[in-house]
Amino acid sequence: QVQVVESGGGTVQAGGSLRLSCAASGNTLKNNYMGWFRQVPGKEREGVAAIYTARATTYYADSVKGRFTISRDNAKNTLDLQMNRLKPEDTAAYYCAASRYGGGINWRTPDDYQYWGQGTQVTVSS
Repeated sequence: QVQVVESGGGTVQAGGSLRLSCAASGNTLKNNYMGWFRQVPGKEREGVAAIYTARATTYYADSVKGRFTISRDNAKNTLDLQMNRLKPEDTAAYYCAASRYGGGINWRTPDDYQYWGQGTQVTVSS
């Protein structure tokens, strides 16, 4: 079993920055996808960014491209999301997720990830 725990988040003014971190423990996953998702009440969970750990290939939603950076420390089994130039529309609960798989998935699809953190709230005030 794999446990995923997020940290970071909080409240920041528009234009500010936050860093989210995620630690995965338990059975070690290798050559897999890990990602960050976000969700606001009444809307579907959406993919924000993901990384294919074997090649450090990164993927971003258009809405965050150029502002957010996903990074992975394979030795520590951690995943970070650096969020810069935050906007009020970035306000959401953010979730870290890990997939067992390294291929045949759509990084944006929540159902392709088997392990999820509890979520951390990010609030951006205008």
